[in-house]
Amino acid sequence: MAGFLDRAKEQAQRGLTQGKQKLDDVQAQRAGGDLLKSLGAAYLAERRGSGSPQATQQALQALESHIATHGDSFLRA
Repeated sequence: MAGFLDRAKEQAQRGLTQGKQKLDDVQAQRAGGDLLKSLGAAYLAERRGSGSPQATQQALQALESHIATHGDSFLRA
């Protein structure tokens, strides 16, 4: 009986770990999308004369940092 409970506990722990990893992936995807949207807004504002090149550069750097940490899979989603 103890072996069964140990296996059940391991399986539950594995499920929790996989669920947390999936949640982290979804949150990283969402954050990447938000950063991409911010870059687009900064670029559009710059082109229309109400934004600055510095704001566009900051948005680009934030996006590049996110890509370096989490990858660029959100660009294909």
